[in-house]
Amino acid sequence: MSVIKAIGLRKKFGQKVVLNGIDLTVGRGRVVGIVGPNGAGKTTVINAILGLTQFDGYLSVLGRNPWLDRDALMQEICFIADVAVLPRWLRVDQAINYVQGVHPRFDRDKALEYLEQTNISPRATVRSLSKGMVAQLHLALVLAIDVKVLVLDEPTLGLDVIHCNKFYNFLKNNYHNSEKTIIITTHYINEVQEMLTDLIIINDGRIILDISTDALAQRFSVLAPRAKHTQEAMALGPLYEHLTPGRSIMLFDGVEREILSLLGDVCTPSLADLFVMLSSKPIHRAEAV
Repeated sequence: MSVIKAIGLRKKFGQKVVLNGIDLTVGRGRVVGIVGPNGAGKTTVINAILGLTQFDGYLSVLGRNPWLDRDALMQEICFIADVAVLPRWLRVDQAINYVQGVHPRFDRDKALEYLEQTNISPRATVRSLSKGMVAQLHLALVLAIDVKVLVLDEPTLGLDVIHCNKFYNFLKNNYHNSEKTIIITTHYINEVQEMLTDLIIINDGRIILDISTDALAQRFSVLAPRAKHTQEAMALGPLYEHLTPGRSIMLFDGVEREILSLLGDVCTPSLADLFVMLSSKPIHRAEAV
């Protein structure tokens, strides 16, 4: 059974179509990155999955309609938003005690294990913590709950590079397994590139790419053609071309690398580069100065 399945998922706010017929399938144990420009629709997809907004079309999460069965579904899903909202008067140890008291799947030792990697004192109040520390506390509380689906919406917002790396290492080494599915939305896709099993790119309310990360290297290539081979490269039909002074960078889909390597330097695009290239308007050669 698919953990998440959507067919023809649509959402409008007034006359504005935010989701325009999205189809997607997410299996058990996958780590899926959902990326897109601001306003592309990724947050609305997350809200639909969490049962926070109504929708048209078909959507099943763990075999349930998230809008109609949200209370039951929330026993199997945890969510980390881009902004942690915790009472400012609350102490760290009180927050741990509270979650332990209300959620039967909360693992106190796991929360403490994560917090030991930070500078957060159990007796500190939320108001005494920096924005980054509050985010770390929120992450510790949520990651200590054993659920089937974890949804992370910009989870490292407010964290510095060191603590971002610590968080994702903890997520990879201590949380994720073949039974847990993780959905991550982020603007910093390179932070999670190594742990993703799948990439979904959304633009203008539509999915423009849904692919496993294993398939990326076989499918997409970036070519920097030598000047004398530029026209030959253009004849192969790149999806995207970026012109820089004295150089052209092209993205190809499904063109054999043996052919491209005869024309210039070839590499596999990073997830961030692929996202930018597929989401951007290509530069037409006639527009180059």
